[in-house]
Amino acid sequence: MTSANKATGSTAPVLPVTEKRQSVTGTRKLVAAGFLLPALVLLGALVVYPIGFSVYRSFFDKSGDGFAGLDNYIEIFTDDTILTAVKNNAIWVIVAPTVATALGLIFAVLTERVRWGTAFKLIVFMPMAISMLAAGIIFRLVYEQDPNRGVANAVWVGVHDTFNESAGFPKAHPLPVHPLKAGDGGSFLTKEPVSAHAEVQLPLVGVAPAKMPSDAQPAKAAKPEDGRVTGTAWLDFTRGGGGKPNVVDAKELGLKGIKVEAVKDGKVVASTTAGADGTFSLPQAADGAQLKLPGSNFREPYNGVDWLGPSLVTPAVIGSYLWMWAGFAMVLIAAGLASVPRELMEAARVDGASEWQVFRRITVPLLAPVLAVVMVTLMINVLKIFDLVLIIPPGSSQDDANVLALQLYRSSFGTDADLGVGSAIAVLLLLLVIPVMLFNVRRMRRETRR
Repeated sequence: MTSANKATGSTAPVLPVTEKRQSVTGTRKLVAAGFLLPALVLLGALVVYPIGFSVYRSFFDKSGDGFAGLDNYIEIFTDDTILTAVKNNAIWVIVAPTVATALGLIFAVLTERVRWGTAFKLIVFMPMAISMLAAGIIFRLVYEQDPNRGVANAVWVGVHDTFNESAGFPKAHPLPVHPLKAGDGGSFLTKEPVSAHAEVQLPLVGVAPAKMPSDAQPAKAAKPEDGRVTGTAWLDFTRGGGGKPNVVDAKELGLKGIKVEAVKDGKVVASTTAGADGTFSLPQAADGAQLKLPGSNFREPYNGVDWLGPSLVTPAVIGSYLWMWAGFAMVLIAAGLASVPRELMEAARVDGASEWQVFRRITVPLLAPVLAVVMVTLMINVLKIFDLVLIIPPGSSQDDANVLALQLYRSSFGTDADLGVGSAIAVLLLLLVIPVMLFNVRRMRRETRR
């Protein structure tokens, strides 16, 4: 008997006291499983099952009845359209995250010390509030070929025309009754040699009113000058009708700025430009020469770059992506930059380091974990890029801008749908994402161990 039994005189056995075992979190396993079950069901229904079925379906043919083996995967790397999508995805993964992270780093560092840095960051981050669909529509207009509608070409043409002489009168030409004939390189020459003391007529038609110089004046006949060849170059067309060919009428305008050359034996001996009223004067050397209106007067105006053409469509779409996501990278990097010890930077400056050395040897190494987060996030994001590639490229160049996510949509739900190929593309995208995710998980584990 135990001492308690002896004290009470009782002979009943006393059972040992046992405690109920609990889980580490202090809750019963059954209760924890009850809370996790809804999440596990949703995870299985929305993630695990679709992945498993996609892998299974990728081994069957278009109808889903016949086993195709690896034929669908072989088609991915043999079909030209899908190969283009794979190559473009490689370009996206390499270029877009790198450039977006670099821009975010530059913006974060440069705006750190300026008073209006917060306002600048807000402006750069604002595109994140716009959906991909809306951004695609915006940039479809930005990249419009017509400089009068597309912002990109309007700026490009403005810069080009600042440093290069633009054509004055595109599509201008003489009529058969005019004293001019076609020359080489789109030029026009007088049918007969000219002489001093005689007025030379250089009439043209085909100039749209919008293309006429705004300061052009009514044309008038040139006054003869001793020892010089004079003449008039004008638009031989009267708005509203009337007027006579080869005659300077009152309502007809001079071709201001048109270049006139005197040519003898194939060589230019003199040249000039017409005034606001179309009159011009050449020296004695022009006597007996043919007058030539060079083709540079009539070439088509520079209309900019074909941003959405086959060669530039992918960089153009990547540019729209950078417009949206550079702000995201900037905000994350700026948050990491705020936690960088300022004492290290100041000590480096005291030791004589330049700002570039401080940036390269201190700021960037300390921000490496943040830069890795941004890079990995953007890499996963661009692997599934879809909206911009669907909206921005026109139909003529959409195949050149194709990516795997868009090809997945086309192969699965297009006019000639092949769910076997579509499932194989989905599996390929999953396999491409897995290494990036594993890298991110390993990086996070290393961070937690520090």
